[in-house]
Amino acid sequence: MTANLIMAGGKAWYLASEFWVLVPVLLFFAIVAWKGGFKAMGSALDGRATAIRDELDEARRLREEAQTLLASYQRRQAEAEDLAEEIVDRARRDAEAMATKARADLTERLQRRAAQAEAKIASAEAQALAEVRSRAADLAVDAAADLIRTELTATDKTRLFKDGVSQISGTFN
Repeated sequence: MTANLIMAGGKAWYLASEFWVLVPVLLFFAIVAWKGGFKAMGSALDGRATAIRDELDEARRLREEAQTLLASYQRRQAEAEDLAEEIVDRARRDAEAMATKARADLTERLQRRAAQAEAKIASAEAQALAEVRSRAADLAVDAAADLIRTELTATDKTRLFKDGVSQISGTFN
């Protein structure tokens, strides 16, 4: 039985290639552990997690800001619609008052005021929608610029290094 332990596969254990592959691997991990490599990898992972958390917080803040801005523009649009309705109501009251004075002038004045009211409504709606779209586009561009600006950082290099290490360790498992 001791002869089998000494002679594995017809060779002495110290002559087996598996043994000599195992020795440098164990030495590598021992040196990495001795030099604090595992601690450095852990702190790098913690740093990346913090950076991702910060980016998510910033994205949440930008989303909330965009929602607040959208609500503000929707309120403005509703106010513009209320104002337009008020203008139309005022025009109708004026038209009824003028009907008693002159039937001939009534038709011309009603058409003119209706056209003005519709133009104001269309103008107010177009302006409000343009402002909402413009601000949303500006926020989207700013958010995209921030993400692009931060894409190629040292953390990306660290992540690539970690991926390589995990692939190498997967090869030995």
